Amino acid sequence: MKALTATDFNFPGQQSVYHGKVRDVYNINGEKLVMVATDRISAFDVILPKGIPFKGQMLNQIAAKFLDATTDICPNWKLATPDPMVTVGVMCEGFPVEMIVRGYLCGSAWRAYKSGVREICGVRLPEGMRENEKFPTPIITPTTKAEIGEHDADISKEEILARGLATPEEYALLEKYTLALFQRGTEIAAERGLILVDTKYEFGKHNGQIYLMDEIHTPDSSRYFYSEGYEERFAKGEPQKQLSKEFVREWLMENGFQGKAGQQVPEMTDEIVKSISDRYMELYEHITGETFIKEESGDIAARIEKNVTDYLK
Repeated sequence: MKALTATDFNFPGQQSVYHGKVRDVYNINGEKLVMVATDRISAFDVILPKGIPFKGQMLNQIAAKFLDATTDICPNWKLATPDPMVTVGVMCEGFPVEMIVRGYLCGSAWRAYKSGVREICGVRLPEGMRENEKFPTPIITPTTKAEIGEHDADISKEEILARGLATPEEYALLEKYTLALFQRGTEIAAERGLILVDTKYEFGKHNGQIYLMDEIHTPDSSRYFYSEGYEERFAKGEPQKQLSKEFVREWLMENGFQGKAGQQVPEMTDEIVKSISDRYMELYEHITGETFIKEESGDIAARIEKNVTDYLK
């Protein structure tokens, strides 16, 4: 099984390229972005040494599906998906924050809560909550957008406004869109027997208007629980059955890696890589309700180059 872990395209009209943790973004004439979802995988803000076959295709197709399913809520950047691993969209000037919305207390929020923290990003948390408990209403806990190799940092609404990262009017709209998108994602997940636990959205401006950018409701940006058995597991204090990238983080932690200085990424054997690919496929099929069809081509990069070039022409 092949994986695409690096790209070096030269598309018509290309002005620059930005290599993110997972996506490579090509600027076309300062007007369009060609976003290639590679098969790279990151955890604890570290890009792992091996790619995961078909991961990019799965993420790109999930994101495209949910972008199309939410256009009535807010405008988004997507124009087309000329290749299974590529989305082309309008160029936006991104807000330097990620809008994280949480419906349940888990992950990093639970770790902070367990250590005694009762306020995250300016949001007060109720006393006496337990791991994986549903919040009375979803909460928004933004983070700054980190550069490669740096960790995203929590930030409050007040800090965002004080630092001029968004105007009060813009931030009000970001909050409104975030909660409405999360509600739609929650409804779609429920139809699939899933609970959308938490997720993140990125927004930018195009011609003065706020657009949803990047990915949406993918297992890289979101955490899902299976709804069946949630109550029983919660009542017994047992871990929830998850559909998210958390299983990768757990495997790393079990093998002594949390992205801290001096720690080594454990060996990614072919079995581990295949198991992660299979798990992503399970995620894809649960989240979309569709069978995943592998795009098997000998030379992935050549296929992408042809499909994108044909589209741009």
